[in-house]
Amino acid sequence: MTITRTARIGVDLGGTKIEAAALHPDGRLLQRLRRPTPRGDYDATLAAIAALVAELEQSAGPVPCVGVGTPGALSPFSGRLRNANSVWLNDRALGEDLRRVLKRPVHIANDADCFALSEAVDGAAAGAATVFGVIIGTGTGGGVVVGGRLLQGPNAIAGEWGHNPLPWPGPDELPGPACYCGKHGCIETFVSGPGLSADLARSDGRRLEASAIAAAAADGDSAAEAALRRYEERLARSLASVVNIIDPDVIVLGGGLSNLQRLYRSLPVLIPRYLFSDGFATRIVAPRFGDASGVRGAAWLCNHGVQDLPGRAAAGA
Repeated sequence: MTITRTARIGVDLGGTKIEAAALHPDGRLLQRLRRPTPRGDYDATLAAIAALVAELEQSAGPVPCVGVGTPGALSPFSGRLRNANSVWLNDRALGEDLRRVLKRPVHIANDADCFALSEAVDGAAAGAATVFGVIIGTGTGGGVVVGGRLLQGPNAIAGEWGHNPLPWPGPDELPGPACYCGKHGCIETFVSGPGLSADLARSDGRRLEASAIAAAAADGDSAAEAALRRYEERLARSLASVVNIIDPDVIVLGGGLSNLQRLYRSLPVLIPRYLFSDGFATRIVAPRFGDASGVRGAAWLCNHGVQDLPGRAAAGA
């Protein structure tokens, strides 16, 4: 694998902020910048990214390629962004437009893919052969890294476990809550933060944020504790289905719910009940870089991302 001697620059394009960072070739953080996202203004978003890259290059020096993590993903069929909750980015040729304004190749990946890549390259799963990076927060996403390379697939949906149905559902879990994707019973509707909140609301009428549910359970609230136990069991079923398919060496949990320390104790006990195996050797770990993993993973894209397919020409080569 060719490793450039120059710094790397990554951009994490979020709905409320744009973060950019320059990394030394050995992964050390050189500089990190944040700016508010110009919500609803596509051209201003492009300009903000270009300004951040230019500012980083003043101290880090010129870079031959820029990596960008985005909500949603570039379609390999149209070259345009799809499924972004930052709706003004959807159906835009973001890769092509960024390549034009930055005047260099641009590699784009979903923000969950960037999280997985960051933790696989030099984070909590460094050195592991196969890594599954999990986002359990406002939504539920994931990314797969194999042999140090990000796996996206010909349809650019590798790791999108959150939009499969909840495995082994009970009668009280069918048909499941409606999902924004148009289906019912998606994993995301159960194991995201809003999914946990909705579950407690269905059981006893209270509407609490996930962090408040965890705090209430720690204080002895039996209904909150029961909701967390249901959450853990559903998360275990969902991750077991992933393990049965790709059998990762490491699962890294990210997103707000990854801060629940009880998950690292309960999941290794619960997951084996659903595996087609007589043991469970996969490690489940917290992220090393936390909320910085997105921008760090974007910075690694130019050296550790997938090879561009013909349909991805708009994202840069």
